[in-house]
Amino acid sequence: MATAEPAGHLVVVGTGPGPAAHMTPEATAAVAGAEWLFGYGPYLDRLALRPDQLRVASDNREELDRARAALAAAADGRRVAVVSGGDPGVFAMAAAVCEAMEAGPAAWRQVDFSVLPGVTAMLAVAASVGAPLGADFCALSLSDNLKPWAVIERRLLAAADAGFVMALYNPVSRARPWQLGRAFGVLRRVLPDEVVVVFGRAAGRPDARMQITTLGEARAGMADMATCVLIGSRSTRLIARPGRPPLVYSPRSVGGEVS
Repeated sequence: MATAEPAGHLVVVGTGPGPAAHMTPEATAAVAGAEWLFGYGPYLDRLALRPDQLRVASDNREELDRARAALAAAADGRRVAVVSGGDPGVFAMAAAVCEAMEAGPAAWRQVDFSVLPGVTAMLAVAASVGAPLGADFCALSLSDNLKPWAVIERRLLAAADAGFVMALYNPVSRARPWQLGRAFGVLRRVLPDEVVVVFGRAAGRPDARMQITTLGEARAGMADMATCVLIGSRSTRLIARPGRPPLVYSPRSVGGEVS
């Protein structure tokens, strides 16, 4: 009796914030072992692919279509990698692939599936300025593509009131340039103007830029879509160092920062 062809393998790979040095050896090996690679074009451009590897690029707003195409290829027996910037599980492709798998045909659930972590933007930005995530923190996306803005506002207020340091992803876009300014307005209701804010753009890349300011001075124009914004808690500190960049850190101990 003929046996069924084994299903292929699909791995979701996190390439880190940009430079090859921030990509894990495990992720590098997974990319080298893939036949077909699916991803947003600029992320695929960072990889040194061989001529025998098929590159399937798509727009950054086509996550579900990309996930479906990758699952279909893997179900046909291909060794597939879905390439994601940063960490694939943080506002990225791992969840999109799981969502497509759950809604798709039964054959997709038989695919050998794995997710490989990467260095996400908030970790790269934090390391560039000190240790702002040294205490409890959370990550929020300001994109309202998949959730109402009212939900984002409630989460911002709850996180600020609870004393979390916040990492804000997707702070602005061409379609929604108002998001970050609105978020700052929400946070100023519950946080003092002196709270430290870090604008971390393209961490680890040649065009990286780290700007440290305060909530009172922060403006939406300081960020673009390549920026991760860190909002300190009431306890986050700034260490001035004459002749050197200042350091930002959040003490591990808990004081009286929660109102």
